[in-house]
Amino acid sequence: MREIDIAEARPRSRTAGLAAAARLVRGARLSPLEVVALVIFAVILFLALFGPRIAPYPTETANPLLRLLAPSRAHLLGTDVNGMDIWSRLLAAPRTDVFIAVVATGLSVLVGAPLGVIAGYFEGNRRRLSSLVGEGIMRLLDVIQAFPVFIFAMVLVAIRGANVVNIVAAVAFVNMPVFLRLVRGEVLQLRDQPFAEAARVVGNSDLQIGFKHLLPNALPPLVVQISVTVGFAILLTAGLSFVGAGIAPPTPELGNMISEGAKFMITGQWWPSLFPGIALGIIVFTFGVVGETVGRLLQPGGRAARERGGDLNVGAQQAVADMVQEKRGVS
Repeated sequence: MREIDIAEARPRSRTAGLAAAARLVRGARLSPLEVVALVIFAVILFLALFGPRIAPYPTETANPLLRLLAPSRAHLLGTDVNGMDIWSRLLAAPRTDVFIAVVATGLSVLVGAPLGVIAGYFEGNRRRLSSLVGEGIMRLLDVIQAFPVFIFAMVLVAIRGANVVNIVAAVAFVNMPVFLRLVRGEVLQLRDQPFAEAARVVGNSDLQIGFKHLLPNALPPLVVQISVTVGFAILLTAGLSFVGAGIAPPTPELGNMISEGAKFMITGQWWPSLFPGIALGIIVFTFGVVGETVGRLLQPGGRAARERGGDLNVGAQQAVADMVQEKRGVS
């Protein structure tokens, strides 16, 4: 009987994240659009942290004497219906929108990814209870996704009340199915790979295989989806505020800024809603491009890893096959 190196056969999924990061740095060949998007992305993060501090005017103090002033040297983008400087409010608005979007997306991942692992790993399982758990998760998901996302989020906020906590919960809830389906699909592809078989042979439980070995190998597409979902969450938050179900004035938020200024466009005061609308479009577009960039940089490595059967080389795969064969012979 040949001696088998268990360490060689054990999947190296713990280092998958570091290897992906290394590939990202070494192989970064960015187009001009991607460079611009990354610069804007850095600016958005800076404004989310320090925007209110660098605003030249108060962002929540009304001044009726300065109501609806056109863009000028004193007020670069004009003033809104309450006499507040639009430029100052645009500098402060990313803090609210990005905070809600990032926290909501994080909650969506924390709930959706584990449920996706369970649903994907146990789908079609011979054990009836495990299979029923996976099927139950997917049927519940079908019920949630039967409703339009925006309408569903608006109803949830209306039931609980329009405050930051409830908006975060609503945005997280409607985005959770995206990550559940994504992770489930990845797990369905990965669960029969040789590295998963190796983990099973060396004595890992089903949950250990799912969360310790399969989930880390599903991270590249998950990272891409996180970036895209943050942009969508910002758009959803602004939409809720636009219809009056989100953040209320005078808190600087892009949706309520657009809503307040839209009624004055017909009378020629276009600046209160135009500039926040442009800013919202740029932010959402930036997060989408950043997500596509990360996906492009991670995709080749991820495809190559799958072609190699995860992180196992040919020798390790042979060792796994021998272990399985010997185990069957003993039994």
